[in-house]
Amino acid sequence: MESSNDFGKFGEQMAVEHLLGNGYAILERNYRYLKAELDIIARKGDTLAIVEVKSRNMGFLEDILDTVNAKKVKLLTMAADHYVQENDLDVEVRFDVITVIKTGSGIHLEHLENAFFHF
Repeated sequence: MESSNDFGKFGEQMAVEHLLGNGYAILERNYRYLKAELDIIARKGDTLAIVEVKSRNMGFLEDILDTVNAKKVKLLTMAADHYVQENDLDVEVRFDVITVIKTGSGIHLEHLENAFFHF
């Protein structure tokens, strides 16, 4: 039986493949700063996409986007700011969520650009 951790890694790999197929360069995976972790840092042109990947089985009761709460947004914003400053980047920063849902017939992936704002 597949563990949720294994499915999470699978979901992140699917997200990476989706981003690569849509012209993004993957700069980092699982970037950590203090208590924060950025699942994927990708770049397309002058835009840096900070991507949170949420992988779940169909029938998960909580709306998957509700799992990105105010505390999580604060941590993601802090880590993204650190990454931009550490690498001296002059880019627009956008926060995306990619959902990977396992259904009875396969996998459904959805990419939500600008999923939340950091103010």
